[in-house]
Amino acid sequence: MKKLLFLLPVAAFLLLHSCIVSKKVVYVKDMQEGVDYPVADAPPIRIQKNDRLSITVSSKNAELAAPFNLDIGSYGLDAAGSARLNASGQTNNTFLVDNYGKIDYPIIGKLDMEGLTLDGARDLIWESLVNRKLISEPIVKVELINVKITMMGEVGSIGILNIPDTRVTILDALALSGGLTPNAVPNLVNVIREENGIRKMYTNDIQSTDLFNAPTFYLQQNDIVYVPPRGPIPSARETSTLQYLGLITGLTGTIISILILTR
Repeated sequence: MKKLLFLLPVAAFLLLHSCIVSKKVVYVKDMQEGVDYPVADAPPIRIQKNDRLSITVSSKNAELAAPFNLDIGSYGLDAAGSARLNASGQTNNTFLVDNYGKIDYPIIGKLDMEGLTLDGARDLIWESLVNRKLISEPIVKVELINVKITMMGEVGSIGILNIPDTRVTILDALALSGGLTPNAVPNLVNVIREENGIRKMYTNDIQSTDLFNAPTFYLQQNDIVYVPPRGPIPSARETSTLQYLGLITGLTGTIISILILTR
């Protein structure tokens, strides 16, 4: 009976302590040393509505390429795709993909971009220039300049990540946002993605090596990463109260234990 009374305050203390101690998240904890994990190629980025494309055309004859680079003094493009004065005095070959999935390209006109890969967009512009005999041997470069990932939920820093490279993994994004909080659910890291005008949600377990083969291991522009919480987060006042109760419980348990053992 004395042993049972002795253990009761200890159990109460451990219960309160478990409410205070943070839970650590272990990434891909089933990954084993010496085991090979194949590296899958990142799927190509496909152009979406409201994307911004940087398009540069070069040629042996610089004068032929100039109209396609908007090289008209210190002008650039505004949000609607029209020429505007650039305060920095530099040209800005940026094209906005409109709500119809098109860009308005100089001289050529409207070009369908939605759904194309960057290589596909490059080939389309190259073929348009050559087929219309505008430039015989053009060199076309197409880049996506608005790769952004939205981070929400139980991550260290909520907000929008502007990614300079189109090859970014979910682990990269979590690292850039400060990792998961102790209140996160690591096997329910959700990625919301827009595909063909429809939003879909994919669930990832970042504690498993199955993550490497997940369709959202490599993120795409405009993806939303949402990490749900384990439960409600205690306020600072609630945390202080739990700590205070834990201290009182520990002291009370010590006093009771001493009284029991000295009887």
